[in-house]
Amino acid sequence: MTLWRPAYVGVGSNLGDSRALVTAAINCVEGLPSTRHLARAPLYRTPPFGPVAQPDFINSAAGFLTSLEAHALLAELRAIERALGREPARVRWGPRLIDLDLLVFGSERIADETLTLPHPGIAGRGFVLLPLAVIAPHLVVPGVGAVAELQRQVATGGIERLT
Repeated sequence: MTLWRPAYVGVGSNLGDSRALVTAAINCVEGLPSTRHLARAPLYRTPPFGPVAQPDFINSAAGFLTSLEAHALLAELRAIERALGREPARVRWGPRLIDLDLLVFGSERIADETLTLPHPGIAGRGFVLLPLAVIAPHLVVPGVGAVAELQRQVATGGIERLT
């Protein structure tokens, strides 16, 4: 019997045609093997996160069911980033052509050299929680809390819904 788990991915870009890149990335995620699309959040324009001066981001989120294992899904997400032109980051929290973050994978909690689940910054990032709250407000992030409640607790100033 195949085990299907819900997974949620945050998507962002602030270089190139960011709207098109975020949309293309979500389309690629929806086309992954052993994956069924559930929901796609609207696009948001968000101020950059971190200490590096850079353009605003376009962010979104996608939810789906997958029978892939967490590490296999992460490998697929990295392959999508490379296919869309992402090069290795030179500066932490710097500008990026495309970024796919595995946020939540079922009820799993993982912490190893390649993957931390749930995503360690999820509770404090409005640019993640706002789109996620549109598609999964009742999602309970393991060990953290419900998305809608987390979203109410973070700053969302400067974030603009686009679609």
